[in-house]
Formats: sequence, structure tokens, C-alpha cells
Amino acid sequence: MNLLLRKYLSEFLGTFFLILLGTSAVTIAKGDTLTIAIAFGLAITISAYAFGGISGGHFNPAVTTAMLINKRISAMDAVGYIISQVLGATVASLFVKIFVGALKLPTNQLGQTDFPKISGGVAFLVEVLATFMFLMIILNVTSKDHGDAHFAGLVIGVSLSLLIVFALNLTGASLNPARSFGPAIFAGGSALKHLWLYIIAPEVGAVLAAYCSRFFLGSEA
Repeated sequence: MNLLLRKYLSEFLGTFFLILLGTSAVTIAKGDTLTIAIAFGLAITISAYAFGGISGGHFNPAVTTAMLINKRISAMDAVGYIISQVLGATVASLFVKIFVGALKLPTNQLGQTDFPKISGGVAFLVEVLATFMFLMIILNVTSKDHGDAHFAGLVIGVSLSLLIVFALNLTGASLNPARSFGPAIFAGGSALKHLWLYIIAPEVGAVLAAYCSRFFLGSEA
């Protein structure tokens, strides 16, 4: 198979596993905060080690945006990655909806992200801050100058778990536009209405992290 197609397929599969396993912990397992955080963290860890060697293991449009700014990926690849990630998340959410329906559970509860307890402004800030911290970790642990490729997947997974513990009860802890897009498309309602926030805020956090990491920490050296 063409290398470019392998990269796109890897991004599709990695994002698919992340959303399927993570949101299933919410909807099917009915997990608590720690269970959900571990599910997402382990899902991205196994995806990183399984597919990261092919595509770099982004599985998140915000990660791809940061990598594009820091010139670790071409614009053409970035577009293909983001399309693959959104498709992977959407297909995963379709499967979750099928399985939730088979259990006779509400099919409008698919692990979607929302912020019913706080204002939109605070929710935006939470998603920007959490994504900024996540991307600072990713960009530096994968840096050719001072990163550690052997443990990058593990560090990224643990980081995602901890950030989900921090943000889950505030915003649902997206940190990933694709992660919010898939469930919202099928759940509809408030999650779909607020989807714009879960697209824009993580991208803002990613852009800030990309420039901070590049100019202050030399992550691209």
C-alpha cells in the first residue's frame, strides 16, 4: 500500500480506537472519572505504539495543527490526517450508538462533551489550557533534541489520563476536536450546538503550545 495511504489509515484507526474505547467507558461501562481517564489514556497509548511508527500517531486535529506549525508535517499530510481523524471518530461513534442501542440505553448519550455546569467562557478557557498542557508534553517528549521516543507513547497516555481527571467534570475533557465531533454528530442537542467550542478551543491551545514549545524550549532543534 502507498505510504501516504498507510499514514492516513493509521490516523483513522488510532482515532477510531481512541474514541471507541474511551467513550465506551462512559456509555457502556458507566465508569467513574478514573475509569474514563484510564480508558482514554490507555487507548491513546496502544494506538501510539501500534500506529505511531507509521504516521507519527497524532489521532487529534489539534496535534496535527501543532505539528504543522512546527514543520514536522506538510500541509498536504495535515489535511489528510485531519480528515482521517474525523472519519475515524465518526465511525467509532456510530458503532458506540449501535451498541448502546442494543443495550436499550439512551442513544443520545454517546459520551459527548458539554459544559452544563459552567459558562461558555470558562469552558473555553478549560479546553484551551488543557490542550495547551497536553501539546506542550507531546511536542517536547517527541522532540528530536530532548525527547524520548521510547517512552513517548506512555508519557502521552498518562498525561491524557491526568488531564481528563482535571477537566472531565468541567467540559467533558475533549482536548481533541475529533473526539467531540464524532459523538456530537449522532447525539445532537446541546453537544452539537456547542461543538464549535470543542473545535476552536483545542486548536487555540495547540497553536499556543506550538509557538511556546518552538521558541522557548527549542522542541524543533
